[in-house]
Amino acid sequence: MKQKNYTSIIWALTIAINGLIAIAYFLPKNTSLKEYDFSVLPLVNAVLNGATFISLLVARMAAKKKEIYIHRAFIFLAFAFTFFFLLSYLLYHFSEPSTKFGGTGLIRGLYFFILITHIFLAALIVPLALSTMSFALKGNIARHRKAAKWTMPIWLYVSLTGVIVYMLISPYYPY
Repeated sequence: MKQKNYTSIIWALTIAINGLIAIAYFLPKNTSLKEYDFSVLPLVNAVLNGATFISLLVARMAAKKKEIYIHRAFIFLAFAFTFFFLLSYLLYHFSEPSTKFGGTGLIRGLYFFILITHIFLAALIVPLALSTMSFALKGNIARHRKAAKWTMPIWLYVSLTGVIVYMLISPYYPY
């Protein structure tokens, strides 16, 4: 029986997700949504990032203990939290202008270092996470484990720095 090749799906999702995020920054904001208050969404995004981080940690611990069903459940949970994060993030950024960081000095440099690495690795994690999952779904556990050695720490970093970026910029939200 021939195994499913997920490569086309992975690249289509990668381009679509990263493209939507880029468009959200460059297109004019949707003024028809002004009657709604989206000011809570950055906090929701931070909570979803934190939930992703915790789910990934539990999944990692379960994998170490060879508790495969628990590992799988928490990886799917991390994907679910990430999916809802993406929806919330896009809704916010299609409807609200970007917030400028107002800090100065060392904290400003730290913020932009974290933000830039977060953005770069967030774009990279999309194909990495999807590929790593596809290896597991196809039963190629050796390749899954090899990919997960890179994917897990990057995804943990992205989800944790998402929370940190929120904490650093939240005093500057105009609400």
